[in-house]
Amino acid sequence: MSLTRRTLFTAAAAAPALAGASDALAQGATALAPAATLPARSAFARMPTTYLDSGSTHPMPLGARAALEEYLRYKTRDGSTPDYSMSAKEKLVRETFAELVGATPDELCVIQSTTMGENLVLKALGYPQERGRIVTDALHFFGSFYTYGELSKAGVDVVTLRMTKDGRIDMDQMAAAVNDKTKLIALSLVSTVNGFEHDLKAVCDLAHAHGAYVYADIVHAAGVVPVNLRETGVDFAATSSYKWLMGDFGLGFLYVRKEIQEQIPRPWWGYEQVVRFQSHVLPYDPPGATVADAEGGASATGRFAMGTTSWTGMVQLAYSLPWIKAVGVEQLVAHRRPLAQTIQTELRQRGYEPLTPLDNRSALVAFALKDARAKLAEPLKKANVTLTVSANRFRVSLAAFNDANDIDRLLSALPKAPPA
Repeated sequence: MSLTRRTLFTAAAAAPALAGASDALAQGATALAPAATLPARSAFARMPTTYLDSGSTHPMPLGARAALEEYLRYKTRDGSTPDYSMSAKEKLVRETFAELVGATPDELCVIQSTTMGENLVLKALGYPQERGRIVTDALHFFGSFYTYGELSKAGVDVVTLRMTKDGRIDMDQMAAAVNDKTKLIALSLVSTVNGFEHDLKAVCDLAHAHGAYVYADIVHAAGVVPVNLRETGVDFAATSSYKWLMGDFGLGFLYVRKEIQEQIPRPWWGYEQVVRFQSHVLPYDPPGATVADAEGGASATGRFAMGTTSWTGMVQLAYSLPWIKAVGVEQLVAHRRPLAQTIQTELRQRGYEPLTPLDNRSALVAFALKDARAKLAEPLKKANVTLTVSANRFRVSLAAFNDANDIDRLLSALPKAPPA
């Protein structure tokens, strides 16, 4: 499809060559090299639809698929991968993710999901028995509304800030809600609803001035916008890997700031926490007064880990995280922004109701539309365009492989004015 004048400037904004990308991937997986430029269409399979829904589930890179195929050969023990090392891959994943989000590996714990991470934090802080105030907001993950609703029913003082007319959470309103009884501020660094991005350092400064902790859901931030968790001062953060990290379901990360780790009790016990173990009940064991002596570690893993890790997810991340690092998050932002600006400008001119702030830099652009699912399902299906369409909202997710032609197809598929 040829480019229209509306999107010519977008095509011109494609990121420069990614020098040295193959070298950065060399230790990650035996897989395909990344595309030399953005949009990185050749790094992904040719899709049968215009896919603008990576914020729901990101397509797997071809290189990650090749890495999984190598892993499956290892698992069949067919002899083709005699030097395969999962421990090396897990070390690479931890170190690369730590670098990606401005953390250290000992501040990270591998977990099942973002929701698991948030619940572990709440349990470690003593909820629901704890009665300290929790401040959250309406742009946090909607699955967490259930969590904080149940805590409220249990007697916890939960304050939920509403979204402003231009799709933000107002810091003055947050400052008014936080007091010396506040124990936790819980938010999404980048909102799944509309892509709004908090000033996380400002939130943390506010919370810490009142002796409160901050938890951030970073599922739409890690690998999407520049993130430095240590510089912000955030206490806890969690993400899954199946969205922008290009991993899969069942594997994510929990961040626990090093300086507070000794202050936080273990929310549960699991053998992945153990750094020293001695049995006293098996033949030839040394005698002891107990069945076994065990000691948990001092790191995030030593306090929050449980059991086994998804190896398939780890294999995918051993490819995709170095790929993201090689491309560069700043370059991904630069690639997406003109695409997002085209959508924002065109749909606002058509009269659609924006949910996303105009200066937003995340990968998401959202609009409100009453009965959106009923009104947009057929035109999007006819145009073979895939995006998130909810009851009264639609959301576009812009990935490394999307280009100006994808935006043209989207804008051509959407009605020229909001359907009545």
